[in-house]
Amino acid sequence: GHEHGSDHKHAGLDYVMSTIEGMDIPEKVKKDAAEIYRLIADAESRVHGVSADQIHFHEVGMYDAIVDVVSVCLLMHEIKPDRIIASAVNTGSGTVRCAHGILPVPAPATALLLEGIPAYGGEIMGELCTPTGAALLRYYVNEYGNMPLMRTEGTGYGFGHKDFDRANCLRVMLGEEAGEDREDREDREDRVIGLSCNVDDMTGEEMGYAVERLLEKGAKEAYVVPAVMKKSRPGYELNVLCAEGDRERMIHDIFSLTTTIGLRETLYRRYVMDRTVGEMYTSYGSVRVKESSGYGVTRRKYEYDDLKAIADREDIGIRQAREMADGFFDRRTGE
Repeated sequence: GHEHGSDHKHAGLDYVMSTIEGMDIPEKVKKDAAEIYRLIADAESRVHGVSADQIHFHEVGMYDAIVDVVSVCLLMHEIKPDRIIASAVNTGSGTVRCAHGILPVPAPATALLLEGIPAYGGEIMGELCTPTGAALLRYYVNEYGNMPLMRTEGTGYGFGHKDFDRANCLRVMLGEEAGEDREDREDREDRVIGLSCNVDDMTGEEMGYAVERLLEKGAKEAYVVPAVMKKSRPGYELNVLCAEGDRERMIHDIFSLTTTIGLRETLYRRYVMDRTVGEMYTSYGSVRVKESSGYGVTRRKYEYDDLKAIADREDIGIRQAREMADGFFDRRTGE
């Protein structure tokens, strides 16, 4: 383990980011953990009236808290839930002692991070929601409310070290929404929010970066259509599709990543095929296979990166690599 010197008790954002970057974890997990720490730093910077880069984390910046955040991100990456619903947040009440003295609960940074999120004080005296917890909720939760009608497949419990009048316990339940059997969920319909805007003062690279980031931040789809604007100026129409529960976060992200000053919203009814991702082992290497089915149609698609690896290794084209994978798929399924 590490010896925590006094210099680690006041870790800056750069130190936290480099610690996360140095971990042996998937890139997506690093990005998620970094985004969550940026949320915390932004809230702290608003509280202290300095830039996020000047923020020095106290309890939050130490290794155990970094591991807490990264562990949650890693678990989310492994579980890959379609929707995350949380109960209203119990912040606790009274006061909390921290590096800046005695502060009211929720602490100022926590209160900022919980803006727009249903929360209540309750009768328990103490801090039940920290800035770290609030940032994780803000980043991951799609909607707040009662537990939906669902078939539970697994339940997990986390217990805190502090003793309160009630059990200091957090419970997570994973399951399938009732009425959606995987076997007969052939013709699926859901709703998505469409957000669009016109932009004529961004370069292609800037717009490309914005699309990339929006997809990383959870957009179901993001694409750009060339447009001719007023005074015959060339521009773009940006279109973003997201879940209804992600609307507010995605609006904020579009405004922060583009130069637009206005957005349009449309509610779409969407019909999607059921999708599964499997892995096929061939003599040329493993190939991930995406299979889609529904409405009486079935199709498959191989992961491009896996086909490319075979093509590079065998010195052939992508088409030939796909044909080789087809041969293995057909032999495996007996078709």
